[in-house]
Amino acid sequence: MNEAGKQKRVQFDFEVEFLNGGGIQGQGFRLDIEGMDIDDDALAQYIISDLRLLMVGRVRILNKSIITEAHKRSRVLAPTTTQVEDKATTLIDLSHSIEDGMITYRGLPAPIICDHLSREESRELYAAGTEFQIGKITMVANTGTYIDSPFHRFADGEDIADLSLSSLVGLEAVVVHAAGMSGRAIPREAFGAVDMLGKAVLIHTGWSRHWRTDQYFENHPFLTATAAEYLKSAGARLVGIDSLNIDDTQDGHRPVHTVLLRAGIPIVEHLCGLERLPAHGARFSAVPPKVRGMGTFPVRAYATLS
Repeated sequence: MNEAGKQKRVQFDFEVEFLNGGGIQGQGFRLDIEGMDIDDDALAQYIISDLRLLMVGRVRILNKSIITEAHKRSRVLAPTTTQVEDKATTLIDLSHSIEDGMITYRGLPAPIICDHLSREESRELYAAGTEFQIGKITMVANTGTYIDSPFHRFADGEDIADLSLSSLVGLEAVVVHAAGMSGRAIPREAFGAVDMLGKAVLIHTGWSRHWRTDQYFENHPFLTATAAEYLKSAGARLVGIDSLNIDDTQDGHRPVHTVLLRAGIPIVEHLCGLERLPAHGARFSAVPPKVRGMGTFPVRAYATLS
């Protein structure tokens, strides 16, 4: 018997249910396998990875059979994304505007934005017809859309000035569209088996629609500790969310901040506009000023679509 006559493939049907409702089905899938059999869990993970599924709940493998048939692929390849240089056509702003009197987080003071030197006052300092305005802002660092560095949580962690531009600019993004999911907690299963190594993982909850309302501060979506551990182990470079906080704020524990910042993974909170991004294909940037001794600072976050 030739080598092809010894090769095995698995034929199966599948049903996938999503955490935020709905599902997909497939019939008659065939897949090359090594050896004589493959278990249902491995097939489920293959379907999630090969179809780049997110927010996956239950996966059922049905009507599985092993057949003798020559392999169609030399190996199963994970999905890849090719970077296209210098062809960015669309910029999408993902930041809230900072305004005088605006409350970002209940209990923290609003920014005060005013003149340090008004245009009228400046006329005494310059030639006729020449005037300037110099503004002044007083605010806490947790204002608007901001980034957390490890120093925010750990005294010996990197501060805002220590963050490398390579960890903040042009990161390949994976967008997890969790809006509409039942419950507040976003579990590990929401992230499927998508490749996150070195990428910005952006969690779209839809909560930014409540920005500057009382609802924004109450019962917001958050990430579970198990999900944070998964993102760390999957090699996420940065994690962002369009909610009040990436942690549950109904108690004093902050496991997601602890896990991610201990691993040197910056967190961007209070994003907006994530509904405009595809699950794959965007590049994410969020750069704060280079301020020494600060663990948190506002950013202008944006995505680039080629």
